[in-house]
Amino acid sequence: MAGPITAGVDGTDESLAALDWAAREALKRDLPLRILQAWRFQPHERFEAADAATQAGWVADALTEVAEGVRARYPALDVRADAREGESADTLIEAAAEAELLVLGSRGHGPVVGFLLGSVGQRVIAEAGRPVVLVRAGDRATGEAAGREIVVGQQGEPDDSVDALRFAFRAAAARGATVRAVRAWSLPPVFAYSPASLKLLDEAGGLEPYESRALADALRPCREEFPDVPVVEHVELGSAGQVLLSVAARAQLMVVGRRARRTAVGARVGSVAHGVLHHAECPVAVVPHG
Repeated sequence: MAGPITAGVDGTDESLAALDWAAREALKRDLPLRILQAWRFQPHERFEAADAATQAGWVADALTEVAEGVRARYPALDVRADAREGESADTLIEAAAEAELLVLGSRGHGPVVGFLLGSVGQRVIAEAGRPVVLVRAGDRATGEAAGREIVVGQQGEPDDSVDALRFAFRAAAARGATVRAVRAWSLPPVFAYSPASLKLLDEAGGLEPYESRALADALRPCREEFPDVPVVEHVELGSAGQVLLSVAARAQLMVVGRRARRTAVGARVGSVAHGVLHHAECPVAVVPHG
């Protein structure tokens, strides 16, 4: 059974735009919307009387107001609101495990990166077991108008991007949109060639036809599962991040797979997802592999 669409809110413009996106998505998928606010008790000299119970009341009142606003805008939607005291990243990761997808606000690119691309967001995106959608403050429903595509990146072997592809096709089916599946390729160094790879390339007729065939193979299961979804197969020479961003203007949603890795300073997402999260203007869905 599918979980709810969960939106994390913190009162910022970004999180409220994410909440509105999540509400529209929940309606499209006929799923309940869960509004979640993670908070921690913050002693402050200006609020000597504001003990933990008082602050909890403030959070609950603010969350109730937000939920009532959503219900007024989307009366057909099943809306639930929940405030949890705890560390933000842990709370959001836990909530994602119970959700169909988690939706959060993002400040995107710039010299100062939004908190969702900082320590909290980095952990959530890298460790959440479900897709995470990042939404900018300027997002509007008009961005989902007919003609705007669902853009999804595909790389590697056919099975490497299966979850991201299925997510993109499901989103396109719910919207009546076209999927643009993007596979970027680059010229390998001479030492990367082997007799086996040269034979495969020769049979395919060259590098670009080989890449086109790889993309077609990866798309075949989703085409069969969603036969009514129009598909554009986009194969282009260049880095994956640059090629995806070159078509971002036509996207109402961009979908990338997540290859998380751990370093000495914590979890990190892959370079392609990181670049797209920084620079794409449209909402970005980061889908964990496997």
